[in-house]
Amino acid sequence: MKIMIVGSMAFSSEMLETKKKLEEKGHSVLVPLDTEKIVNDSTLVNDMDADLKHCIETNMIKKCFDLVAESDAILVLNHKKNNIPGYIGTSALMEIGLAHFLEKKIFLLNKIPDYHEVRWAHEVHMINPQVINGELGKIE
Repeated sequence: MKIMIVGSMAFSSEMLETKKKLEEKGHSVLVPLDTEKIVNDSTLVNDMDADLKHCIETNMIKKCFDLVAESDAILVLNHKKNNIPGYIGTSALMEIGLAHFLEKKIFLLNKIPDYHEVRWAHEVHMINPQVINGELGKIE
């Protein structure tokens, strides 16, 4: 299966680790095109001005959307971030919406918070993705 890994770019290292594990299971795996760059230069994650400039210059949202469209499924790496277990950021939420619209399979690595705790979880629950609880072998 061709899988696009999405999530906060704060999880870039985890994206590359997960890519390797999925490839070992026989999957073809895509990650955002700047993942390795961000692993090597974390200022892009923490410096919003530099990140905005980078994303506009590279048309990153469009490129990631193209990768979602090219895939059979997406895997959302939703680790704990900002004291929120199962965190999903705004770009990943847009990619989830696109994958849903394109009728792709949607896998969440971890359970998300209750939608009474974080508003975005309401929309994710509507889409009804498959939560794999960290078990990559559940991706079929």
